[in-house]
Amino acid sequence: MRARLAFGLRGQHAVTEPSPVMSPSDGSRPGLMLLALLIAGVGAWMFTQTPSRGGTEPPPGAAPPPALPGFRSDAWLLPDEPLLGFVKIPEGPFLMGGTPATDPGAFDNERWSSTLSRGTVTLETYYLSRYEVTVAQFAAFVVDTGYEPAAETLAAPGDHPVSHVSWPDALAYADWLTGALAAAPNTPEPLRQRLAAGWRVMLPTEAQWEKAARGPDDRIYPWGDTADRARANFQGQTTVPVGSYACDDCPYGLADMGGNVWEWTRSPYQPYPFTGDDDVDTLGDDALWVMRGGSFTDPERNLRTGTRGGGDPGARRPFMGFRVVLATP
Repeated sequence: MRARLAFGLRGQHAVTEPSPVMSPSDGSRPGLMLLALLIAGVGAWMFTQTPSRGGTEPPPGAAPPPALPGFRSDAWLLPDEPLLGFVKIPEGPFLMGGTPATDPGAFDNERWSSTLSRGTVTLETYYLSRYEVTVAQFAAFVVDTGYEPAAETLAAPGDHPVSHVSWPDALAYADWLTGALAAAPNTPEPLRQRLAAGWRVMLPTEAQWEKAARGPDDRIYPWGDTADRARANFQGQTTVPVGSYACDDCPYGLADMGGNVWEWTRSPYQPYPFTGDDDVDTLGDDALWVMRGGSFTDPERNLRTGTRGGGDPGARRPFMGFRVVLATP
């Protein structure tokens, strides 16, 4: 297995900007349609990488994160909100995917099938984090466990989204936060009850991500149907603090669902129609993993609620981060 970052095709031209967006025109497995970028160092991607525990010293430079306004220093720098930043997304159906007939910016890999442009997906209630996981939050995990991130992972200010994180890095953080919330006496009772019932902190599926971004009124962008530089960090030079862009009319009050950093999901990249039932069948296939939302480097088209990117699990790049969901496995 090789670490790689997937680039896509737009029409007949290869994408040249640093975007992991893929748009295969024939719905085939992504490996047949992608350009690959090798990433040095097998240690950066191995699935067997797990947090070290039990007296392990934090890696160099992993100082305890400082207090940040709006975030709780007694709760792993999570948002200072009643549910620590977890926002309820109600159960129910939504329309997933699209074609240029429904959205002029849609890529080919968003089409539901050769005969159907979109599909209905029904999801149970879940709780998605309001913000992308921050540098400070990831640093709290590193300090607590001795996990060894990439050298660049903790370099940005604490209130910026964490980046330079691989898919296994994101999984390790989510697994740690599940245990931390379950064990802490100050975890809000609604979260504690769900954890006791078997819910876990995880990466969202791409369906959970898309429903939260589209909202109940089926938006092309999280804030509406046209791109807006006042709503998101895109076509820029660097990340900005999470929640920097006011988006009161974005669905469910979620921030940075478009721009800042691409967000890992737990869905392997494969052609639609979407179903979570067969995800486990692809885990040994050198899978690419879906990323959503676009980043500070991207053009407006990549910030759409339906845009699907894909990355190798070991890719660690300055425009790749994640947010988490609390849901039933």
